[in-house]
Amino acid sequence: MTTDEIKNLIAAGIESSQVTVKGEGGMFDTIVVAEQFEGLNAVKRQQMVYATVNSHITNGDIHALSIKAYTPEQWQTASKLQIG
Repeated sequence: MTTDEIKNLIAAGIESSQVTVKGEGGMFDTIVVAEQFEGLNAVKRQQMVYATVNSHITNGDIHALSIKAYTPEQWQTASKLQIG
């Protein structure tokens, strides 16, 4: 599975999201920025992202997925501090 395929799956599943994916060999790091994360805790945000790629985790295409999920406001701060 490619980074572009994962990016497209997440972007299709979470409307108006900005998605960055890095990695290879089944191990990927993602940054997802979406207004839908507003008011949700980290676990709920990760569950939303996992739901978009779960079938590929189950079938082994994705072995490990690290998720950083931000609201646009949080991302603005994190990117300035170079946290993301």
